[in-house]
Amino acid sequence: MTCSVSVTLDGVSWHTPDGRCLFSDLSLHLDARPTALVGRNGVGKSVLAQLLAGRRMPSAGQIRRIGQVHYLPQQIQPVPGQRVAELAAVDNVLQALRRIEQGSITPADFERVGEQWSLRETLQHALAQAGLEGVDADTPVDTLSGGQRMRVALAGALLQPAALLILDEPSNHLDRAGRQWLARQLQARGKGMLLVSHDRPLLHGVERVLELSAQGLRSYGGNHESYAQARTAERAAIHALQQQRRQERRKGEQALQQQRQRLEQRHARGSRAAASANQAPILLGGQRQRAQASAGKAHQQLQLRQQQLQDNLQQARALGEPAAPVLLAPVVDAAAPPWVARFEQVQLPHVAAPLRDLDFALRRGERLAISGCNGAGKSTLLKVLAGQLAPLHGNVQISVPLALLDQQLQVLPPGRTALAALQACNPLLDEAELRSRLALLGLDATQLQCPAALLSGGQRLIAALACALYADPPARLLLLDEPGNHLDLEALAALETVLCQYHGTLVVVSHDEALLQAIGISARLQADADGWRWSAC
Repeated sequence: MTCSVSVTLDGVSWHTPDGRCLFSDLSLHLDARPTALVGRNGVGKSVLAQLLAGRRMPSAGQIRRIGQVHYLPQQIQPVPGQRVAELAAVDNVLQALRRIEQGSITPADFERVGEQWSLRETLQHALAQAGLEGVDADTPVDTLSGGQRMRVALAGALLQPAALLILDEPSNHLDRAGRQWLARQLQARGKGMLLVSHDRPLLHGVERVLELSAQGLRSYGGNHESYAQARTAERAAIHALQQQRRQERRKGEQALQQQRQRLEQRHARGSRAAASANQAPILLGGQRQRAQASAGKAHQQLQLRQQQLQDNLQQARALGEPAAPVLLAPVVDAAAPPWVARFEQVQLPHVAAPLRDLDFALRRGERLAISGCNGAGKSTLLKVLAGQLAPLHGNVQISVPLALLDQQLQVLPPGRTALAALQACNPLLDEAELRSRLALLGLDATQLQCPAALLSGGQRLIAALACALYADPPARLLLLDEPGNHLDLEALAALETVLCQYHGTLVVVSHDEALLQAIGISARLQADADGWRWSAC
């Protein structure tokens, strides 16, 4: 197949600023096939994507590119005063078009425009297709929700003339309609793409899956379903091998112990026979030395065999995956008031009618799912509930301690370490216990001392979640805004487990229906065209 794009990695390694090796000696040929990149949180997927796109330079090795590559990061960081055209990465072309329309004959402007003479109309059409009616190139970005910003960035990325599009967790922050729109657009694009994602429906259409792990980079043909089946078979084979090596070590050690006993018995018999023999001392001394040398050689062989059995087991263990993260459910006092929160004739700020007005009450132990399209005001509702935003009108009553995990992870500032952030949330726990809890989440001693900005998106979310769960006093009302974003499948399973074990009141904004079903929601608050609608489950 003739490819218009090619990216080749040859022996590529990358080290963190503190010298830690994230991955080494990676070799890969990436072509125009739709490809997924998967792996555990913190293994280096985003760094690898940035290397492929030319956003970073490798610590060692070479990267060769043929064709234009466009990269969209998982974190959209709008600049104050930024407009939609800038977020969509088309402002330079639009400015060149504007100058040409005003009479410019500068060759650089014509080169920048290329074939995109109708980009202004094309962008407006793409925004409308993305469900962003009323948004245009000059709309201020700070008036959009997180999901709307992601749609703008994706719409702009899809308009790029690049031969290879690299998207890092593109479905984060998108509602159900947004994810369906993205899947349709990617299917229709017909050019090379690399998706860094664990969104299984989104990865259904890929033709190749790359898995990055501590063992390196592996390639699997087919879509994510084929990859999952292959990995299940591999895990079963590794588990069987580990079991076999354990049995070999156990039986081998039993045989070695019997050989040691026989050697010791033989040596004892030889010593007794030598003591009773009527031979010259010089002959007895020679026999004793030969016997000791023989016994020493036999013991050395036994030790080598025992070490070989242990090495075989360690090699089999090394084929396995790191332990899944473990979250501990906070102990919540059951003696909470029957009603933990009330919204009385509340008007939400920054939200258009009819979704501005809201009345509801939360009972003790309720598990509420908040859903609706991007821009409906779901995150604003949580911030008002948490006291971070004041309502335009009405009364908000909270009768229990609460914790908010927002999409910006404000509890974990970029310059603060995970350990320092957790200490600030719970100064009563000693440092050893805090380190132990973060270690259960997969954060090692080095990562605990790193500024949060140097952690992966999944690691930051896990650390911020720990701050919310392990705070003192324990939160009786837990507010989670898209908690599944950035998490790999193992971390998502750990999140579902701890939320099932949590006995406080839970409010979750999420578009992941599987997550909501797994944690057993008891009510829904749905934003639709007529306003907010409450329904029991």
